[in-house]
Amino acid sequence: MTRSFFAIVLIAGSALSTGTAAQNDLQKSGPAANCPASASELPVTALYGAWQASFDGLPGVASVRLAKHPEYAGGVRGTIERSGGASAQLAGDIDDDGLLTLDESQDGRAISAVWSGELQPGSCGKEFKGTWRNAKDDSTHPFTLSRTGGRQ
Repeated sequence: MTRSFFAIVLIAGSALSTGTAAQNDLQKSGPAANCPASASELPVTALYGAWQASFDGLPGVASVRLAKHPEYAGGVRGTIERSGGASAQLAGDIDDDGLLTLDESQDGRAISAVWSGELQPGSCGKEFKGTWRNAKDDSTHPFTLSRTGGRQ
């Protein structure tokens, strides 16, 4: 009787661990399995296209368009169009720490703001959150940058 009890316990334990392993494999093979854990795993082309930016404490939302940087293979260049018609140029990349960094310029020469954002877990490269810093007065605002359209 003792022998069969141990056999049943071993079989049950084996079945449970196999089921758990199968569930873990299934979870890893789903859509989230292909999502990068950090922005450093994203190809630069994943940044190309249309985005929407919102800034805590600032009115409205902004449309952002990013494309291949013509002079820097690992970077992007684009524009931001804010509510009310204000626009600026953007240029940046994913830095060595895996952060999306963008320099914003209202006149095309001087940096008017700096963005630094982290890829949001599970967003599959479609959402960044971070801090936008105004170079003029050093004020900061949290931002969210969300993909609105497909890649270019």
